[in-house]
Amino acid sequence: MALNPFFLQGSATEQFLIQDLINEQLKIYGIDVYYIPRKTLKTDNILREVQSSKFNDNFVIEAYLDNYEGYAPGSDIMTKFGLRLKNEINLIISQERFEESISPFLTALQEGIDLGYYPDEETSITTRPREGDLIYFPLGERLFEIKRVEAEKPFYQLGKTYVYELLCELYEYENEDIDTSIEEIDNTVQDEGYITTLTLEPVGTSATATATLGGVGMIGQIILTNDGYNYTSTPIVTISNSPTGNPEDNATAVAITTSVAGIRSVKSIRIVNAGLGYTSSNPPIVTITGGNGVGASATCVVVDNGIKYLTISNAGSGYYTEPTVSISGPSIGQTATAKAIISGLGTISSLQLTNAGYGYTETPTVTIENISSVGVGTYVINETVTGSLSGTTAEIRNINFRTDIDENNPPIELFVGVNNGQFSAGETIVGSASSATYILKSYDNNSYEESYDINEEIETEADNILDFTESNPFGEY
Repeated sequence: MALNPFFLQGSATEQFLIQDLINEQLKIYGIDVYYIPRKTLKTDNILREVQSSKFNDNFVIEAYLDNYEGYAPGSDIMTKFGLRLKNEINLIISQERFEESISPFLTALQEGIDLGYYPDEETSITTRPREGDLIYFPLGERLFEIKRVEAEKPFYQLGKTYVYELLCELYEYENEDIDTSIEEIDNTVQDEGYITTLTLEPVGTSATATATLGGVGMIGQIILTNDGYNYTSTPIVTISNSPTGNPEDNATAVAITTSVAGIRSVKSIRIVNAGLGYTSSNPPIVTITGGNGVGASATCVVVDNGIKYLTISNAGSGYYTEPTVSISGPSIGQTATAKAIISGLGTISSLQLTNAGYGYTETPTVTIENISSVGVGTYVINETVTGSLSGTTAEIRNINFRTDIDENNPPIELFVGVNNGQFSAGETIVGSASSATYILKSYDNNSYEESYDINEEIETEADNILDFTESNPFGEY
């Protein structure tokens, strides 16, 4: 039987009518979502895999939520890495509305890229939604990534398609730059992803130390005669007791090791206490033992009136690289030298003599190199920061002032992402926009947080069931 003669079965006016009806239904039954296009910043030259991208535009469009049972059932799956919540939604949007309200902006962006106005950006498809773009779903306050775009369902009614069906999966943040200027969207990812926590020192203080003079028969210097090899830990240095019989006159020292071509050996020996009462005619014996290595040996030089030991009077703060230690010299004799040992907290934990000197008649002055005592400026969110020593750059996601530690000069925590390397403790962190400069006290690269992972909870519960700390409950082999 022939087609109905009163319908043209695909005329432009009939197609316009269906499109208008669909648009009206979407406005009645749909919800407003944010379409966020992906801008590619860097791709692999061989596989064309996207290595870094950013999302800094957003467009509101009405969409019909084609999920009547909530997020796709069966999307919670157990993997070898733990329980994953792979929530999915299907959204239906109007082709005409996308082409009129979003495509022109994407086309203008592509033209700007082609003309060189945005040299670091790259896009491709501008006429339809793209796989990899994001959808912000306000009802669940979640970001979804478009995994597939279906453009032929319903299949050519009256010779044309009218909608796009977007098959979306819960977005997993991987260091992308998200700055849409909509707080509701940006806040969903500011504390998630591969975030490095930088703890900065707002105010540093200079360390101070004093010297204690010795007398006759001190260890002036310990000379390494053989550095040994195959040490897996720091060996112990033992010096024979002082002839005075007083335990306080016994000299003590420590070994400093180094590794060259994978072989760890003794680099030097530093004096902690130069002792008293030793004689050049019968010099003390230096013994190096332990550390699972062999071969290291040393001798010592006995002097008079050197520095017996150094005492830290103020450990200071903000020291993350070894400062220079200076000791004033005697009028006649040899000037003592020393090295500083810093702790992980940015303080000076001790001073060790590399040469006790000799000929001192007055207590010398000990000077520890000053540090930058006060940080400068105020960082701003989304600016790029650079490490002065490592050259690593990253973008600030969030800023936290730790007033719970110090109300007057709180340490600053920067949560940064899109790192191109690893920061180094002790370097200064400089903001590109604010020019803020502070010393990096410590950093944590293990701040990846996926709010839909519960691996840690599963591991904790498993530890309560099976305890492997004492023995294997399944038996030993």
